[in-house]
Order: sequence, then C-alpha cells, then structure tokens
Amino acid sequence: MKRTTLVIALCVAAAACGAKDDYADRMAHEHRDDAPVANPMSEAEPDGEVTATEVTYATVEGRPITGYLARPEGAQNGPGLIVIHEWWGLNDNIRAMARRLAGEGYTALAVDLYGGAVAEDRDAAYALMKATNGDPSAAEDNLRHADRYLRQEIGATSVASIGWCFGGAWSLNTALLLPDTLNAAVIYYGHLVTDPDRLATLQMPILGIFGGEDQGIPLESVEAFSLALEGLGKEATIVVYPGADHAFANPSGHNYQPEAAEAAWSETVDFLASALGNDS
Repeated sequence: MKRTTLVIALCVAAAACGAKDDYADRMAHEHRDDAPVANPMSEAEPDGEVTATEVTYATVEGRPITGYLARPEGAQNGPGLIVIHEWWGLNDNIRAMARRLAGEGYTALAVDLYGGAVAEDRDAAYALMKATNGDPSAAEDNLRHADRYLRQEIGATSVASIGWCFGGAWSLNTALLLPDTLNAAVIYYGHLVTDPDRLATLQMPILGIFGGEDQGIPLESVEAFSLALEGLGKEATIVVYPGADHAFANPSGHNYQPEAAEAAWSETVDFLASALGNDS
C-alpha cells in the first residue's frame, strides 16, 4: 500500500521548493553547524543480544573492501540489510546503528563507500561526498558486492538497503542498481531520482522518510518522487514529518530531533518487518 503524508501541503509552503543549488552545497549548508558526534539515535542499545565484527566483503583489483557486520546473537540465516553511512563516513555511530538494526533481527552490513576515510568536520565530509558522487562506479561496485556477500556468503534470505542523507541517496541508488533482486529500500532524506523512466524498473517496496523543514532535500522533489512512484503503480510509503529539519534522525550530529526520529524509527522497523518477512 502506498501512503503519501503531507507532501503537497508542505511543499506549497516551503521556500526551498524551487531550489536549484548543487546537492553537495546544499548538504554543506544543512550541516554548517554540525559535527559527527554521537546522539540518542546511535546511543540507544540494541533490543537484543548481538555480535559484531569488521569484515572484508569483497576484493576489487587486489584491494580489500571492508565493512562492519552485526548479527543477532546465534543467528543463522534470515533477512539482511545493506547499511549506508551518512556523509561523515563509516564511523562508530554507523557501527552502533548496525548493531541496533541487528537487535531487530537483521544481519546488518555497514558498507564503506569512502575507502576507509572518515570525516571529522564539514569540509572533509563535503570533499568525500563530492569525490564519491562525482565518480560513482566504485560505490556501485561496492554495493553490488555487499548484496552478493549477504546473499551468498552469509545466506541472507532477503536483503534491503537503508541509509541516511548521503546514504539515503545511495539507498535509492542501490534499488536502481538491483531492481530485480533488492527486496526493500529505506531512504532517509536522500537526494531523489524523480524521472519515471528511471524509476520504472523498481520492483521492491520503498519507504521514504523526510523532514518538513528540510531545505537540503526540497519538498518539491519529494512530491515529484511520490507522484512518479504513484503513477507507476509502485509500492511506496512516503512520510514527511512536520517541523523536522534535515538529518533529524541521523546517527551522527546535532540535528537530532527526538519526537520525529523516534516516530521514523518505529516506521522503519515496522516497514522492514513487513517487507522482509521478519517476525523476530
């Protein structure tokens, strides 16, 4: 079932609806006073015992690709998640989110699209994001390997992608890369594709989480994304939280907004359980 919440009404009032700024520049503006500090989203303990370790999930041209794998204690097979970091990189807060997702019953692989680099400030994050998005082939290869690893090496029965901000955009990109195999995608206020021709290949249910006050992801684009999916008959739930700014539910940073973040987490947990058939 598709649900669109408040998208049209909020877009009419949003000053950023017609914004044409470069995506990375808009993200830099949204994070102008931010830092990759832990917050309640990443400080929450997993709901259950988990195990976690660094793993090498691929080797490309002799170079190992590493990530962080968290699993429910004693888990055998079951659903898997490709967890995609914010623009700060694969830091300890993303590792904590992987453990938290594992506590919900998933084998969560936190991928690294920055090749081991982690940003400690806005300028470094901006540079890493620009470099990755400017030449996306390596990130695309990385995500294909992550899906293969979860399915073939771990034995995941189904796989979804989830990411925040930069990672939210790449969660959608993962769905577009793997339209016939990925089982679900969760997009937290990521840069959106709104061209129906590009979205037509998608076969999985999608959850999109957005903030009503987000100036970085214009609500005009959220509306266009929602309408395109609706017109294509895709299974999508698009939720806009009034009063929430960009990165309101990120695992890192000062933009955390508890009420909206907790509601979005509940929405995410329920969506994944339904989409992946997880009754843990």
